Amino acid sequence: MKRLLLVIILFFTFSAPAMAAHIIGGEMRYAYVGPGSAPNTNSYRITMILFKDNAAGALLQPFYLVGVFNNDNGVKVPGIETNSNWRMDIVTPPGITGVPIVFPTCIQNAPTLDYVYASYTLSIDLPVNEKGYTITHQTCCRIDGMQNLGNSTGSTFTCSIPGPNLLGSGHDSSPAFSYPINVVCKNAPFTLDFSAVDPDPGDSLVYSFCSAYNGGGALNTGFVNHAPPPYGVLSYTAPYNGSSPMGNSVTINSNTGLISGIAPDFGKYLVNVCINVYRGGVLIANHRKELIVQVSDCVLTKANPMPDFTNCDAANGLTVSFFHASTGANSVFWDFGVTSLTNDTSIQNNPTYTYPDTGTYTIKFIINKGTGCVDSVTRKVGVYPGFSPGFLVDGACYQNTFRFIDTSRARYGVVNGWRWNFGDLTTLADTSRIQNPNWLFSTPGTKTAQLIVTSNKGCIDTADVTFEVLDKPIITLAFKDTLICRNDAVQLNAEGNGAFSWTPLINIINPNTPNPTVSPTVTTTYYVRLNDNGCINDDSVRVRVVNVVTLRAANDTTICLGDPVQLNASSDGLQFSWSPAATLNNPNIINPIATPGGTTTYTVVATIGSCRAADDVVVRTVPYPRSNAGPDPRICYNTSTQLNGSIVGIRFEWQPTSYLNNPNILNPISTPPRTTQYILLSYDTLGCPKPGRDTIVVNVQPRVRAFAGNDTTVVVNQPLFLQASGGVNYVWSPTIGLSNPNISNPVGVYNASIDTVRYKVVVRDAIGCPDSAYMTVRVFQTLPSVFVPTAFTPNGDGLNDEVYPIAVGIRRILYFSIYNRWGQLVFTTTQNKKGWDGKINGRTQDSNVFVWMVSAEDYLGKSIFLKGTVTLIR
Repeated sequence: MKRLLLVIILFFTFSAPAMAAHIIGGEMRYAYVGPGSAPNTNSYRITMILFKDNAAGALLQPFYLVGVFNNDNGVKVPGIETNSNWRMDIVTPPGITGVPIVFPTCIQNAPTLDYVYASYTLSIDLPVNEKGYTITHQTCCRIDGMQNLGNSTGSTFTCSIPGPNLLGSGHDSSPAFSYPINVVCKNAPFTLDFSAVDPDPGDSLVYSFCSAYNGGGALNTGFVNHAPPPYGVLSYTAPYNGSSPMGNSVTINSNTGLISGIAPDFGKYLVNVCINVYRGGVLIANHRKELIVQVSDCVLTKANPMPDFTNCDAANGLTVSFFHASTGANSVFWDFGVTSLTNDTSIQNNPTYTYPDTGTYTIKFIINKGTGCVDSVTRKVGVYPGFSPGFLVDGACYQNTFRFIDTSRARYGVVNGWRWNFGDLTTLADTSRIQNPNWLFSTPGTKTAQLIVTSNKGCIDTADVTFEVLDKPIITLAFKDTLICRNDAVQLNAEGNGAFSWTPLINIINPNTPNPTVSPTVTTTYYVRLNDNGCINDDSVRVRVVNVVTLRAANDTTICLGDPVQLNASSDGLQFSWSPAATLNNPNIINPIATPGGTTTYTVVATIGSCRAADDVVVRTVPYPRSNAGPDPRICYNTSTQLNGSIVGIRFEWQPTSYLNNPNILNPISTPPRTTQYILLSYDTLGCPKPGRDTIVVNVQPRVRAFAGNDTTVVVNQPLFLQASGGVNYVWSPTIGLSNPNISNPVGVYNASIDTVRYKVVVRDAIGCPDSAYMTVRVFQTLPSVFVPTAFTPNGDGLNDEVYPIAVGIRRILYFSIYNRWGQLVFTTTQNKKGWDGKINGRTQDSNVFVWMVSAEDYLGKSIFLKGTVTLIR
C-alpha cells in the first residue's frame, strides 16, 4: 500500500472545536484507477463530500483522518497517521467552494442559503482480497434542532469497495451524486435532485430512502478511533423514520433519484438516500448520501389550526394536544381560552396544555404576531375526558333473540345517544337508537356489531364487537369413544352453555350434569342433549366394555449384536408396560425400540382399567461376521499390488471389483489407475443377516514425469548448467563432464575431445517410483558466439523461412533486433532460435537487406555484442 487519495467535500457548522455541531450532509465515493504499484494490488481514489452552512460554525480543517478496513476480517489497514489512520489533505484549487442553490421560479420571503464545501484527497493501493474494503470517517456532530432527529447526533461517512465475492471479475467505481441544493418551502410542492452518475457502463441504479448512520463513538471532530462496519443507524423522531424522513407526502423516484411531494413544516430534516448498484441483475454495491434539508417559510401567510373538537380521551385527562398546518408562519401564539388566567399561552408550534377544569373553551391562534404579516383564527375546544364506549352481546342460536347491553361510560355529563348496527347482512333494518336493544338473526355465522355513542358534552366514539351466531349450541366432548373393563366405572365429560341430559338411564350417576359417571356391563352408547333456551344439540359417547385384554406379542427374532430392533404387539389395551426397560427407548408404548446387549426376553403387559394381560418376545443376538482387508498399500503409477484379506465366515465379496484380476479370491492382484478404496464383505449362517466389512485404500502415486531439459549447445571449456525436473532423486548417465551425476542441476564442462553427449536422467519420487528422459549436448570447438544466417527465403516451403539467432556457449540473449534501412525496428526477441518471418505488422516485405544486432552473455558472465546484415530473398 503506497498512498491514499481521498476527496472530501464538507459542509460544517461548528459551535465549538470540541463539540463541532456543523455537519449538514455528505457522501463518500471510490473510483478504480488501475493496477497498484505492487503485485496483486489495485489502486483506488476515494472521495468524501461533507456540506457546511457558511453562515456559522467552525472553519474547515486543512486535513482529516479516515480508517481503512479489510472486509474479509474487519482488520484496519495500517496507515502512518494517529491510530493507524490515513491523512486527507485539502485540495487547492478549488479549496472551499460554494454550492449551487436552485430557487423556485416564484417565491415569497426567499431564504438565504449560503453553503460551501471543501475537497480532501488521498489515493491507496489495496491488496486483492475476497470481500473488498470499507473506508470510514466518523465525527461529531450534526447541527441541532432537526425536526426528525434529536440533538448532538454524530455522523459516519463511508463507502465499501466490493470484492470478487460480489463482482466475480472486473472492478467497480461508485456512483457520484450531483451537488445542487433546492430551496424548499413548507407545505408546498417541491423537488430535490439526488440523482447520481455511475462511471461503469451497464450498471443500473435503484434509489431509496434509508436510515443515516450515527457517529459511533465520536465525541468531537478530533475523533480518530474510526470503527469497522457494521454501523449503527440514527433513531428518528416519530412520525419520521429513515424510509420516510419528511413524512408520508414525500417520495423518491427509484429510477431517477428525484425527491418530490408536499413539503412538511418549517425546519431541518435529515434525508439519507441509498443507491443499490446492480450489474447483470446482481447487487454489487450500496452507495449513500445524506443532507439536512432546510424547509423554509417561503409561502403565503395563513393561520390554519385544527378544527373545533372535544377532548374525551380518558388517558390524556385534562391535557389537550394542539396542532396547526399554517403556511408562512414565522412565529405562532396560542391563547388556550382560560379567562381567569393570563399565562395560558404558548409559542410552540404543536403545544400541549393541561386545563384547570372541564369545560368548553374558545382558543385563539395567531401567526406572525406583532408583525405586518399576521393572521389569526379562533376555535372551540371541549375538555371532558373519561368517555369510553362499549357493549356486551348475550345470545347463542339464531332462533333465539340476542340482547345488546350498552356499557358506555361518561365521567362528565351523561351518555345521551346510541346508534346501533347489529351486523345482520340479510337486512338493512338491523339498526336501533335505544340504549339496550334486542335483535333476532335470521341466519347463523360470524357477525360484527357496531355502536356509535355520544354524550351531552359533545363526546362521540365508536365500539365494535365480533361474535358468533350459532345454528345450535356447541357441545365439546372430552372423548367420543372409550374402553373399560367390566365392573369398572368411567366419567363422561361435556362442555357447553345450557342444560345437559344423558340417556339411557342405565348404570349412570348424575345424568343431568355435564359429567356423569357410568359403569355399563356391556358396550353402551350414551347420548347427550344440550338445551340452550330451546336451541337443541345432540351428541354421543360410546363406552366399550371388555372382560379380558387381548394381547399377542410379535414373534421371536434374531438380530446382529449392537443393532436396534422395533418390538411390537397387537392388543386392545389402553396402557402398556415392557420389561426389562433399560434397553428400551420407551417402555410404555406398544412398539418401543430395543437395543439389547445380548439375547434378551422382553415381557409386555397390557391393561384396560382392572383387566390385564402379558406376553413375551425373545430377541436373539448374533455377532457380525469378521472381515480384515489388510493394511493400506502405496504403489507407483501403472503398477500392481496384491491384496491379502482374511475373514471369519463362509463367503466373502470384494467391492468394487474394478481393476482386480480375480475378485473371487482373498488375495487378488489390484492394478488401479488412481487411488481406489476396496471393501471386503464377509457373510456367515449363524443368524446375523448383515455382512462384516473392512476397508482398504490402495494409494496410487501421481505419475512421475521426468524432464531432462531441451537439447542445447556449448563451447569447449565453457560451463553448461543442466536442469532436470519431475521428482526428488536424480541419476544422470553417462557421467561425462558432469560435476555431480546425482543431483537435478549438475554443471557440465567439456574438453576438445568431446563433440556430442546424449544424457539420460532417471527421476524418482519420494517412494522411489521412476521415470526417465533424454537430452543432447553438442560441443563446438569455438569461442562463445551468436550465429546469424546471411540470407533467408520466407516463401513457406519449410526451408529458411525465418532468420533467427543461434547461440553457442551463451547463457542468455539480452536482445536480438532487426532494423530496416531507415533504422525502423522490425523485430526483436530474447529467445534463442526464435526468428523473423519477413513481415512487418502482418505485411509481407519485398527483397531487401536488413541490419541485425545481438547482445548476449556467456556462461562466464562475459558480454558479447555482434552485428551484421541479412538479405531477404523473394
